[in-house]
Amino acid sequence: MRKMINIDAEQAVLGAILCEGELFHQLGLEEKHFYETRHQKIFNAMRQVAKSEQSIDIVTVTTALERDIEQVGGTSYLLQLAEAIASTASFKEYEQLIINAYRLRKARKQALTFIEDPSEQGLYSLIENLRQYLHIGQSEQEKPVTDYLLQITEEMCFPKEKDDRVWTHLQAFDEMTGGLRPGELIIVAARPSVGKTAFSLQLIATHTKQGGISHFFSLEMDVKQLLQRMISQEASIHNQKFQHNVFAKEDYERAFYAIGRMSTWKLFMSDTIRSVQTIRASIHKIVHKYPEHLHLVVIDYLQLMQTTKTYNRRDLEIGEITRELKQLARDLDVAIVLISQLSRRVESRQNKRPMLSDLRESGNIEQDADMVMFLYRDDYYEYNSQNKSDVELILSKQRNGPVGTIELTFDKAYGTFTDRKQ
Repeated sequence: MRKMINIDAEQAVLGAILCEGELFHQLGLEEKHFYETRHQKIFNAMRQVAKSEQSIDIVTVTTALERDIEQVGGTSYLLQLAEAIASTASFKEYEQLIINAYRLRKARKQALTFIEDPSEQGLYSLIENLRQYLHIGQSEQEKPVTDYLLQITEEMCFPKEKDDRVWTHLQAFDEMTGGLRPGELIIVAARPSVGKTAFSLQLIATHTKQGGISHFFSLEMDVKQLLQRMISQEASIHNQKFQHNVFAKEDYERAFYAIGRMSTWKLFMSDTIRSVQTIRASIHKIVHKYPEHLHLVVIDYLQLMQTTKTYNRRDLEIGEITRELKQLARDLDVAIVLISQLSRRVESRQNKRPMLSDLRESGNIEQDADMVMFLYRDDYYEYNSQNKSDVELILSKQRNGPVGTIELTFDKAYGTFTDRKQ
């Protein structure tokens, strides 16, 4: 229990403020972080004095405490706190000790709650709350503008030898976007069976072949099916042959050669993980193991994901998921490609090319995403279309670049996308 209750640190922080009132404005603590009730009352009195723009000292704090002065030990206790401080140099260290103790108390309480009534939902709540407790009291020191300007100057004059972008090898797309960047949330949306999964499988295959690490979380298809589709892409084997298990001699040769290459890839796939919390844990483990590699994450797809919280409306839940995924991309410095369905209202329009408003259960999808792109095929709506292999990749949002339409060719037999020949 000693680590969860640090009275000495609480006394040191309050005493330092009584000696040097301006220290209160450097404090990141809240009343609830103190274990002792009397320390909470003293802290609250200090906050009242600070709000009134008075100097914080024994006199002003005593006045703010009013009738509570005796409950905290009287003026003599305040004097005792101040006199025990030889130096305020370790003020921030004492503050961190208080935060550490508070986090452990909260974690213990949450763990005991789970033990009393264990359940799968409770386990997800436990994991999520413990993760949040780790961030309590953590504040990043803001760098001055001059530091950022110096960093920009250095990057302009001495470009990084290691490329930190994910390239698709679709020339028109890479030229318009400059590749996919770590820390970004990228949405790929389309109606069912247009080619979203095939597009995302090609992304991770291209990335792993360049030496990167790919994570694929499938909430719709099992891993075996996905790997069969990737073999079809890599070995140029008609995907229908896997359904009927009928192959020509050359198919076996190409498939085995492709399987041999794929076995060397750093590719991690799952068809059982469905929540942001478990996705975070999975990615974090692999990123920690391979910190020097460039990671790409694909989640297929958004509308099948789950949260540990309960919402009255699905769009609010979806919004929470996209916010958490955007934060995850930034925290772990990985690019996350999130597949999404489109709402059916696109079907009722004469022009069926998707727009941002067509994102199904959109919530904050548009707001949180750094890039939003749609896949559109004429032949999806017109069976007699003469351009059955033509696909439009409609880039509708790009936070750091232009928007527009990129023309691609989609070979449905092998699930591959290429730049359309002009």
